[in-house]
Order: sequence, then C-alpha cells, then structure tokens
Amino acid sequence: MKYDVSERYNSVIISFKGNLMGGPDAEEFRDTLHELIEEGKKEVIVDLGKVKFMNSSGLGILIGGMTTMKNADGELVICQADKKIESLLMVTQLIKVFNHFRTLDEAVDYFHQKADK
Repeated sequence: MKYDVSERYNSVIISFKGNLMGGPDAEEFRDTLHELIEEGKKEVIVDLGKVKFMNSSGLGILIGGMTTMKNADGELVICQADKKIESLLMVTQLIKVFNHFRTLDEAVDYFHQKADK
C-alpha cells in the first residue's frame, strides 16, 4: 500500500495506490493522520481511484481513519471507489457510514462548501 498526501483548499487528499490490505502500512497511515491532526488539518479525503484491490483489513484501515478523524472533531470522506470497491462497501453496509463521492472534485467541493457556511 502506497499513498501520496497533497492539499487542495483546506482539504488534505490522501491518494492510495495498489492494494489496500492492511499490514504495517496501516500504522504509517494512522501516524500520518495524527500528524495532520496536530497541524490542525482535519478535513481528509481518501482517494481510492488507483486502488486495485481491497480486503477486510483495508476496510479496517478506512474505518480506523474515519474514527481517528471523528474523535479529533474532523472528518474523513472517500472518493473514486471503483465498482468492485463500491460493491464491497455495499455488501458490508459501510456505504451508509462513509461520505462517498464519485470524483475528487466533488469531495473537495463538499469540504469547500462546508467552510463557506
């Protein structure tokens, strides 16, 4: 599991690549989120557009990330899940738990509009 971190407006975008299957990378992701929280960056978009495969441990990483951000009065949303990952989210009923957007622009706009209110 590899990921890049970038920013757009006041949102942090974490773009995953390859397979999202947990393991030691999960701790690195958690550390990244805690660093963002310490910097006051609490609006996180997880871009799944380049994820080829996700298992239950990968779902656990996303749930853990969402919980971490929520506990810090922030929010984590996901975007660009392909049909396989979206199907996995539906089967597990997690589609009802995550704010999910079709495109990265929609996710960025979501946070941008929240900031304007």
